[in-house]
Amino acid sequence: MSVDVQVAQTIDRPVDTVAGYAADPSNVPNWYRRIRTVDWTTDPPVAVGSRIAFEAHFMGKRLVYTYEVVEFVPGAALTMTTAEGPFPMTTEYRWSPVDIDRTRMTLRNFGEPTGFSRLTAPIMAFAMRRAMKQDLRRLATVLEHTDTAGT
Repeated sequence: MSVDVQVAQTIDRPVDTVAGYAADPSNVPNWYRRIRTVDWTTDPPVAVGSRIAFEAHFMGKRLVYTYEVVEFVPGAALTMTTAEGPFPMTTEYRWSPVDIDRTRMTLRNFGEPTGFSRLTAPIMAFAMRRAMKQDLRRLATVLEHTDTAGT
């Protein structure tokens, strides 16, 4: 059973600010509550082919995985994928201007769980949706209440 979860949030900042901040993996621990560490395995900045190792805690488990950037269009899109671990995953960020000062960010995670994770896919999807909504709200809070975020 595949998992495919998508959420969106309007953020009261211009698209370049939101995309610039969110597309920098070094900022991820500031807005993804469950990601504890980020380690570049290639040199920054983000580009197609960049590899970034993440340590996360989700559903009571420690997860360590490395994403590879497979698409990067500054100000518009970022797609990362991993084939490692019990849950190969693709993460997509999409940014679109609502108007000059507001951005709609869409976050999508999808993949094919393997092993035991396959049995818990419906529960995992529910938990992912909740966590992803919280993360986007946290990103909005960080960007809307910090003068220097993304600049």
